[in-house]
Amino acid sequence: MTSMYRYQLPVKETGWQVYSQNEVRFAWEYDDGNDALLKLYDKGKQQQWDANTRINWELDLDPENPMEMPDQMVRIYGSPLWDKMNKKERANLRRHSQAWQISQFLHGEQGALMVAARIVQTVPDINAKFYAATQVMDEARHVEAYSRLLHDKFEIAYPITPPLAALLENVLHDKRWDFNYLGMQVLIEGLALAAFHAIRDMSKNPLSASVNAYVMQDEARHVAFGRLALRDFYPNLSASEMAEREEFLIEACWLMRDRFTSNELWGAIGLPEKECMDWVEKSEGMRLFRTRLFSRIVPIVRDIGMWSDNVQAAFDKMGLLEFCDPNLDVDLLLAADERVAEEFDAQAHVTQAIQAAE
Repeated sequence: MTSMYRYQLPVKETGWQVYSQNEVRFAWEYDDGNDALLKLYDKGKQQQWDANTRINWELDLDPENPMEMPDQMVRIYGSPLWDKMNKKERANLRRHSQAWQISQFLHGEQGALMVAARIVQTVPDINAKFYAATQVMDEARHVEAYSRLLHDKFEIAYPITPPLAALLENVLHDKRWDFNYLGMQVLIEGLALAAFHAIRDMSKNPLSASVNAYVMQDEARHVAFGRLALRDFYPNLSASEMAEREEFLIEACWLMRDRFTSNELWGAIGLPEKECMDWVEKSEGMRLFRTRLFSRIVPIVRDIGMWSDNVQAAFDKMGLLEFCDPNLDVDLLLAADERVAEEFDAQAHVTQAIQAAE
């Protein structure tokens, strides 16, 4: 069945077109001396995986709670609307809200695919081109995995949410390679790591948890890639050039902060949109969720040297300064995001061994 029949809201069949102009840069120095990027490229080659074989697609999702998430993850949990719902209505809301979230992951991964392909063209150094080429394959695999999860298991999907669409347009419109790094590698991928982390650790369904764990393994490398490149590049920019990038950063963070309000979901399932949106905006659960989404971004922004008074003031207004601990080891944080995927692999091998012995 075509994906168009899965969407719960209208989507343009002609596709979404973003017009931009790239500068294609060839590199004639084939030994650029950046050993850190070359090691990351080697890791990217070694950690390639096949979504068809690494993920057990024979596992099913619970129709009443597909990812087996706690009800507190539902945006209007605890509201008068939620309290009035019967068992069937709550089950329908769980299914649609989880499908909406996975849909945004899917669309974000396609955006990452486009940006990674562009980075191969625009980045000046050969080792960065090497690594970006592995990321193109990573992102294609992520699109494959999330689209299969939605299409075959949820059997419903939602179009891209406006804040995410606006952010992707901003990233894709700019032809400067470091803006692509900042927008995708640091901001969108950093936010994705935190969002995937919540689902991976709170989902009791092994299929959905494993998809997110394996995608996170790749995303941790992608964030490390952007961090390495920008940490070396930004100290060489002028004050006016950095101010332009800080303005982009702040605007992007506000867009990402509003990305998960799921405004378009409520009307699609027959709930009063304004009442739902008012509750979500005022709820303590959404406040905590929003701040935790930036748990990877804030320390990396500080690490790459974008810690001006303007950035700190914006993060303070968003309630994010709790993540600016200068003693936080970003390398350990990203390594932990990678390591969980290996634990899922080990568990899968144990399960297979037990099944074979029975």
